[in-house]
Amino acid sequence: MQCTCVRQTDLPNTSKLFADLIYHFDRVADLYPWQPNSLDEIARAAQFSFPDERRAAVVRALEPLNPGNPSLAILARPGTAAIITGQQVGLFSGPAYTVYKALTAIRIASELTASGTPAVPMFWLATEDHDFAEVDHADVFGESMHPVRLRTSTPAHAGSIPVGELPIGDVPLTQLRQALQGLPFADEACALVERAYQPGQSMGSAFAALVRELFAPYGLILIDPMSSELRGIAAPFMRQAVERMNELSDDLAARGKELVERGYHAQVLVDSKTSLAFLLKDGQRLALRRSADGFTAGQQKWTTAELAAKAAELSPNALLRPVLQDYLFPTAAYVGGPAELAYLAQSQVLYKKLLGRQPVAFPRAGFTLVDERAAKRMAKYRFQPQDLMVREQTLRETVAARLVPPGLTRSLETTKTTVAQALDAFSADLAAFDPSLVTALATSRRKIEYQVAKITRKTAVQILAKDEQAQRDSAMLSGTVFPDDHLQERLYSIIPFLAKFGPGLVEEVYRQVRVECPDHQFAVL
Repeated sequence: MQCTCVRQTDLPNTSKLFADLIYHFDRVADLYPWQPNSLDEIARAAQFSFPDERRAAVVRALEPLNPGNPSLAILARPGTAAIITGQQVGLFSGPAYTVYKALTAIRIASELTASGTPAVPMFWLATEDHDFAEVDHADVFGESMHPVRLRTSTPAHAGSIPVGELPIGDVPLTQLRQALQGLPFADEACALVERAYQPGQSMGSAFAALVRELFAPYGLILIDPMSSELRGIAAPFMRQAVERMNELSDDLAARGKELVERGYHAQVLVDSKTSLAFLLKDGQRLALRRSADGFTAGQQKWTTAELAAKAAELSPNALLRPVLQDYLFPTAAYVGGPAELAYLAQSQVLYKKLLGRQPVAFPRAGFTLVDERAAKRMAKYRFQPQDLMVREQTLRETVAARLVPPGLTRSLETTKTTVAQALDAFSADLAAFDPSLVTALATSRRKIEYQVAKITRKTAVQILAKDEQAQRDSAMLSGTVFPDDHLQERLYSIIPFLAKFGPGLVEEVYRQVRVECPDHQFAVL
């Protein structure tokens, strides 16, 4: 695997907050307690006292989901730190970055342990979320590198029910095999999916089975927050959050306003009715709203004391969730993507009030995987990785422009230069004769230059239309690197990559994860 680093700021839609966190930390040092991409910082963040009783309790709670995992015995030892990441329980493991998150946590834990601070990697399964539309699909590709979306059927009772509890429904295994047809390791990839997505499984348990098999050699510990044992351990924390909800929400609203005033963005809007918790009741996850005398959900009402008494039945919102996670576990670093790390800039105020410590906000590794055929096409058209991260039509126009013969390109450029010089001279003469005519010429000039540019574009398009191979190359490169206007890792599941590159892909990618580097990696296999 040959990797080229691409700065995150060269990728589409990188937020200012994320860019400053990883490249200009001094600008956000008051929002995050530790500098990212530093093993030394993580080792320092691991130096805190964690209750032995709570450690033993969470290890017991984790055993049913992690049978035989040797990392549990390591976690049970006082002084062991947790390196945590997580993801929604999407169909067929969700986007490929799910795997890159896990591999980043595994790499950090391994290097931290080697440096003298024992650590284990952990993966939080977001089984509590109740937006089924976010997890009911997977995007894959076949030999042509054209994206194909597969969906599982929607259960009749989906809605406010935590997605991890929902049955998997009709799993599109036949469609998966059809989509992967022609890829050399398609049978192995489909078999992996079939072993996990067995009849009777839920979205959460099937996702867990797939992730467990993918990372079996690495000792990745899985966490299911729907576990009644974990919710029981978390109850004192959730009780305190409810009792201090008004104070905490006011702090969050102030932090959100501060972020916006500094030119950043608030990942979550907090207002006077925002609650930091949901209520798990009758199999549903009910959204709570703050009111003058307590909390409401539809027509139901609870006083603060009544809701606090239901602490073991509460589920945190996106801002409270990471703080609850780090109450449960001795977390030294949390591995996340740009949006998740943006949450932490807001959640910092909750960490200060409820926990008194906060882990390192660590950016996950990012990869774009291409084969040698794509790499050769890139060289043919003189493309850098970031040149491909544009809309397909834009890429086609660029390919077309690069197909124009050098002699014709020079002739077109000469024409544009000659026209511009002639118009400059004419404008100067008009200004000396009658300045009022210069404005009229400016309008005409725009039309003339537009027509010259138009014939340039039409020349390129005509050449592309005659070159069927170039058309195929454009479609293939776009479908590989920026399918449907998304970064590859944000759209495609890892499954088609396993079908294309083989079961050894996970280990190959793992070897390229670099703790010290926040850049995206463009990898040729």
